[in-house]
Amino acid sequence: MLAGCLSRPALQKESFSFTVSSGNTNAAGAGNRVLGIRSVDVAPAYQGRLFVYRTGDASYERDPYAEFFVSPADSLSHAFRSYLRDTGLFQAVTDSGSFLKPDLVAEIHVSQLYGDFRDLKQPAAVLRLRCAIFDVQNQSAGAKPVFQKSYARRIAFKTRTAATVMSSWNEGLKQILADLVADLPPLLTELSSAAP
Repeated sequence: MLAGCLSRPALQKESFSFTVSSGNTNAAGAGNRVLGIRSVDVAPAYQGRLFVYRTGDASYERDPYAEFFVSPADSLSHAFRSYLRDTGLFQAVTDSGSFLKPDLVAEIHVSQLYGDFRDLKQPAAVLRLRCAIFDVQNQSAGAKPVFQKSYARRIAFKTRTAATVMSSWNEGLKQILADLVADLPPLLTELSSAAP
């Protein structure tokens, strides 16, 4: 079935990663908040390194010749940190192992990550995720949820190759990150005005 989904000159394994261009928004001055990316959780069906293709309403296949260079969770986590770090919205963007203590923590859950080949004439790359942000500045009060929103993209493509699937996922992620960055300034303004 996979041979019908993708075109490939030779059966040679390829490795890919999420890569998005800079999130530079030319924001006036860096924000004073530190954002920590606590975790990126990928749904069990998609958390392996092999690409997943949807071939029917309830049928999926893994591509033994196309994989993520690292786990999709690690690849997405790096892309999120890099993009958000360049926006100027935060003083810093860290991961869970950093000594820099965040006052906002983000958790990302990816519920869909597959190439959709149910209609071979209209294949698409599907990415759906939910971002939740918690205010952890006051540790005694615990983590307070301040933002939750789902984002989804379906990017159609014509050339049926693993590289095109990855390129389309990257485009979907770039659009999602741009939407997230557009949603964050009102939240950051509200948190700043509420600060003592």
